[in-house]
Amino acid sequence: MSQPDIPFPQSPVLPTMLAETHEIEFSCHKGIGCWNACCSNIDISLTPYDVLRMKTRLGMTSTEFLKEYTVPYEFDKDSIAGIKFRPVEGGTACRFMKPEGCDIYTDRPTACRYYPVALLSMRRQDEYVDRDSYAIVKEDHCMGHEVNRRITIADYRKEQGLEEYDELARGWRQLVLKKKSSGPTIGKPSLRSRQLFFMACYDIDRFREFVSTESFNKLFDLPQEEKAVLLADDVALLQFAFRFLRQVLFGEESIALNAEAAQERLARVQEKRLIEEREAAKKRALEAEQDFADDAD
Repeated sequence: MSQPDIPFPQSPVLPTMLAETHEIEFSCHKGIGCWNACCSNIDISLTPYDVLRMKTRLGMTSTEFLKEYTVPYEFDKDSIAGIKFRPVEGGTACRFMKPEGCDIYTDRPTACRYYPVALLSMRRQDEYVDRDSYAIVKEDHCMGHEVNRRITIADYRKEQGLEEYDELARGWRQLVLKKKSSGPTIGKPSLRSRQLFFMACYDIDRFREFVSTESFNKLFDLPQEEKAVLLADDVALLQFAFRFLRQVLFGEESIALNAEAAQERLARVQEKRLIEEREAAKKRALEAEQDFADDAD
């Protein structure tokens, strides 16, 4: 089984993996001595569902939200991307931090809801289903662990509204885990694949435009009733985006293709591959000729 990505050295995440039946002792509430300390120094990765909730809360398009509130980062070199919350200009504090607490509390991100618990998702190389376990985050400034309030991780997740957040981001986590566990067997994603991943996962409004294009509808045989639902419902469209990416990135077909368009597309791909093979052969021949000339000298 692959190991969870935990920064063990000097990490606030305790490496012991826990089940959801484990009891923690924790409370965060206004009036505690460390109030807002976590929000003063953020490093928060966002899920696609986080983006959906916050862009809706702020009355923005996903494109506007990404530009204003996030920064991208690569999970691995030349690989698919994640996004993080952009802190205040010139600082480390969350832009939604107020003296009384979070200004978007009911739509706060998954990472904020989980604290001080860390979700650890793993999968075997030959499996598609991810396995969840948990760890505890303990930071020197946090006084929440000193409060006499015991609660299981399962009940804490319910209390923080995480069941909905985790379920609606599960498809995204599976994509990330599948790519990380596949390693070189899948190969480095093309620039086009990385762009599709970013758009479909995070920029849901641009993905809606993409699904509405003539080229998409020519290639994919999507029933009109299903398409109408997708175009009207962000959550349904996001789940469809994960299906789309599994098909595009890993060949797990669940969206029917228009037979004629699929054949045309296959022919174009084969023609492109043939041209690339010819160019590669020509390059090898030129290199061999140069090596022969060098040896003759």
